[in-house]
Amino acid sequence: MSLRSRTAGAVLALAVPFALAAVPAGADPVPGPDPFAWTDLTSTYTATADYQYEPFAVTDGYARTDICDKDGLGGKGGAGYHYVKAAGVGSLDPAEPAGLLYETDSGGGRALVAAEWIVRADSGTVPTLFGRPFQGPTTVPGVTGSVYTLRAWIWKDNPSGLFAHWNPTVTCP
Repeated sequence: MSLRSRTAGAVLALAVPFALAAVPAGADPVPGPDPFAWTDLTSTYTATADYQYEPFAVTDGYARTDICDKDGLGGKGGAGYHYVKAAGVGSLDPAEPAGLLYETDSGGGRALVAAEWIVRADSGTVPTLFGRPFQGPTTVPGVTGSVYTLRAWIWKDNPSGLFAHWNPTVTCP
């Protein structure tokens, strides 16, 4: 075995444990997610960080709704309040989610909990992002017609998984 092969093998042996350690414990256990989703979500964190202060989202074109979305039938939790940027509907860019999800915080304000990508269902094909198929068709407050959605719970842990549709820790007043 050449020195070059041994060096490459040693580098790989050291890199794999570090790469696996970078995946958070709360990562979605559903088979099939892209193992690099957390890396891809870096641009989502960066793009949505300012929206932790809710008025910035409204200033940037996200329309505020006062309908708190929850799973009324299955008791799987809630999604919170949808804020939708109409110009972003249809985007599959990790840095440009069409929706933001907020929940009421302890002070009566709104706390950012997730980003959401929204694609109209009339396209006929289920879109994918981060190696995950969107859910739906469904409806989203503030968007007319049926849509496919994908939620990433990047601002609040979701015991059901990073890309789960509902979060059991999100409640609606």
